[in-house]
Amino acid sequence: MAEAKNNTKVATPFAQTYFHGTKADLKIGDLVETGFNSNFGQHKNAKYIFLSATLDAAIWGAELALGEGRERIYLVEPTGKIEDDPDLTDRKFPGNPTKSYRSTEPFRVVGEVTIWQGHPIEQLKAMKDKLEKLKEQGINSLNDE
Repeated sequence: MAEAKNNTKVATPFAQTYFHGTKADLKIGDLVETGFNSNFGQHKNAKYIFLSATLDAAIWGAELALGEGRERIYLVEPTGKIEDDPDLTDRKFPGNPTKSYRSTEPFRVVGEVTIWQGHPIEQLKAMKDKLEKLKEQGINSLNDE
């Protein structure tokens, strides 16, 4: 969003698109907020919520989310400050090539991606196995801290 002369925000064709992968059933205008059980780490009340500027990272979020609901990818806009997700940028991908971010402030749902291709079953299983091994080793998410 850009600011007009009277300090109101106006849409621009160059606004960053962000995605949020989940199994939650949300509607346009709903807020994604902290305080619910996390889908990752120790599954405590989430201190942070997550979004990505890449569809692939959002697909992983949807595929790895807990619950029985349908996997969904929402287009979201942050309502406040976002920062790099340290689990991905500090531990795995310096420089944040996955364009993964977190925030303590809500995201507003502005749309849904209804047609997308998930990862191959073998790749998804390998990721889930890797996450289970990390859990068994006591390696938790920085986002639980």
